[in-house]
Amino acid sequence: MKAEIITIGDELLIGQVIDSNSAWIASRLTENGIKVVRITSIGDTREEIFDALQDAEKRARIIIMTGGLGPTADDITKPTLCEYFNTKLVFSEKTLAQITKLFEKRNFPMTESNRMQSMLPESAIHLNNSQGTAKGMWFEKDDKVFVSLPGVPFEMKALIDEEVLPKLKAELSIPAIYKRTVMTHGLGESFLAERISNWEKSLPASIKLAYLPQPGIVRMRLSASGDDMAQIKILVDQEIDKLCALIPELVFGFDEAALEKIIGELLLQKEKNLSLAESCTGGYLAHLISAVPGCSAYFEGSVTAYSYELKESLLGVSHASLIEYGAVSEEVVCQMAEGARKHLKTDYALATSGIAGPDGGTDEKPVGTVWIAVAGPKGSKAKLLRLGEHRFRNIRISALSALNLLREELLKD
Repeated sequence: MKAEIITIGDELLIGQVIDSNSAWIASRLTENGIKVVRITSIGDTREEIFDALQDAEKRARIIIMTGGLGPTADDITKPTLCEYFNTKLVFSEKTLAQITKLFEKRNFPMTESNRMQSMLPESAIHLNNSQGTAKGMWFEKDDKVFVSLPGVPFEMKALIDEEVLPKLKAELSIPAIYKRTVMTHGLGESFLAERISNWEKSLPASIKLAYLPQPGIVRMRLSASGDDMAQIKILVDQEIDKLCALIPELVFGFDEAALEKIIGELLLQKEKNLSLAESCTGGYLAHLISAVPGCSAYFEGSVTAYSYELKESLLGVSHASLIEYGAVSEEVVCQMAEGARKHLKTDYALATSGIAGPDGGTDEKPVGTVWIAVAGPKGSKAKLLRLGEHRFRNIRISALSALNLLREELLKD
């Protein structure tokens, strides 16, 4: 089953807005056994919309469009779709009642342009938008399905999950698909691929492997499709087990697992708490930890100390160590972790100190030199990272590496 995605909006073409909708829709369609064969972004003109629809229906059975359904005059998608599908706009009392109720709930005044959103193509099946005023629209033509959705991401996502996917599954014969993602940390994509090359070569032809790298993490997605979901699941899971046996120290979770969430679960399970001492990560490590709901049960706080003075006064780092070894050193980062653990009274503490870049490096300690450390009941342990020259990438990898260092310690205890 093939699908195409068309995103409509001049703001996409001039770089004012990043098209995140297409990536999300493609992911959801793929998860449900529908192959996306093309993604197109076009401007807000009748000609562009016509051309895109005519091209798409030559290749795909399902065409999903987003954008151009707002209440303003420049949103021309609805009248253009009426022309394309040889229908007309008609007034929907039911839609007006829903819009009115939503505006009353949010205490917003109703405008004439909002009322105009009750005008909908007569031949379309109207899809309920639980998050906004713009209805989704489902058209059928020559055994093809065309779906038009608002471009507002949270509205579009609700429509896909609540209306579009259930209807596609009910009306079209879509093969079963099963996928799992192995989350790894500690080895780059090319080195990882080399290490598991024999396993990869032996994969059954029905299983597809995709490497999905990002700073600090490499995701490996295995997927298969067919008519027998139970058999597909067994086959994929068996290969996952083989893979994990090859790289046990690199795997930290599956599917959408995040290191910061796994750390929280381990701390709760072991009834331990955590503090942080950050230098080069500048609070990013605390941001990751505190973004997890319920983190107050195990996260006590963080000290972000760039200067020597603050490292000494807040964390108890030795002045002599700072002078002899420098802030970016094993000695100092361990003292930072131990100081945070002592002064914030926690079971564990993490610390980071490094040269994030793009300048500030020396021959001895070039940009990308980072020390991370964990302090716990059994003492402290540090690790040296040799990263690149991209500042945020260095910050991200340093924070994730620190989290993984803690994960390893928690699993030992």
